Amino acid sequence: MQPLSSISGLSESGRRPIGWQVQLRVDYVVNQVMQTHRGKPEDQVKQAIHDQLRVYGVVPNKRQVSQYATAISALPQLPTRG
Repeated sequence: MQPLSSISGLSESGRRPIGWQVQLRVDYVVNQVMQTHRGKPEDQVKQAIHDQLRVYGVVPNKRQVSQYATAISALPQLPTRG
């Protein structure tokens, strides 16, 4: 009789790296802030990212938030629909 293989070995290809959910939340927040705050002062963008990340239970990485804020504030504002 053959020994049973480990169940954990069945989904090796389906494993995700640690922190993947956090990165999804960060990506979501950055995309939301990019739509609403592009072209605005960097401090406003930083605060918006920080506040939204906290809503989703993510402790913001200051360096990462700063990089995102710099990029978003450098974007041109979207034209208003109307």
